[in-house]
Amino acid sequence: MQIMETKKKKWTTTKVIAVGYVLVIVIGTILLMLPISVRNHEPASFMDAWFTATSATCVTGLVTHDTYTYWSSFGQGVLLVLIQIGGMGFMTVAISALTFTRKKIGLSQRLVMQESVAAPQVAGVVRMSRLILVGTVLCEGLGAVLLSFYYVPRLGLGKGIYFSVFHSVSAFCNAGIDLMGYYEPSSSLITASDSYLVGITIAALILVGGIGFLVWEDVKRWKWHISRYRLHSKIVLTAALILVAGGNFAHVSF
Repeated sequence: MQIMETKKKKWTTTKVIAVGYVLVIVIGTILLMLPISVRNHEPASFMDAWFTATSATCVTGLVTHDTYTYWSSFGQGVLLVLIQIGGMGFMTVAISALTFTRKKIGLSQRLVMQESVAAPQVAGVVRMSRLILVGTVLCEGLGAVLLSFYYVPRLGLGKGIYFSVFHSVSAFCNAGIDLMGYYEPSSSLITASDSYLVGITIAALILVGGIGFLVWEDVKRWKWHISRYRLHSKIVLTAALILVAGGNFAHVSF
């Protein structure tokens, strides 16, 4: 009986997460179909808007149009919000917002949060949501500051900061969506390939954002005592080290 009840709760939380992401994508699709979202003010087709909203929320990096030349500033802002929600998880964003309003977070919300971030237990998920929020703000903020040293001198203060923030968020959330079409449509970071600052900053943001929140928690809690990390964290860090080091070695060698 207890096993059946546990399975039922897990299924319910899974449905909440699935429905939540569907709603985020639907809202994003509607916003992207507005004339204000497109640079030439002609409404985007449903397929373009739906595909792009899904890609941004699920952080795949796939697009049907060059982001800078097709979408307006409003449309790019919608994509940025979708990327952030997809990278952090909508339940993390929701619970973080609730903690700031000092509202009590019930067991059902904690269970959904646990499922959304694959936490091993319900205890501590609210604390983890705060860690995710603070860590995200700090990492993306630092990334934006570093990138501003490249973009601001080339684009001016306003646009330079905007580009810095957008690419910092996109890189940290592993979204793969960029605004480098400003220089050449669909050029990605090719036009900045000669900048060690951009390359290293973007790579670091991708790596830190990609290892996952559970690894963050272990690093924060145990620091350099790696032997006390969860098996999950040990596997993730080892695999990341092998892949990054191996990829660099192969690139240099061949």
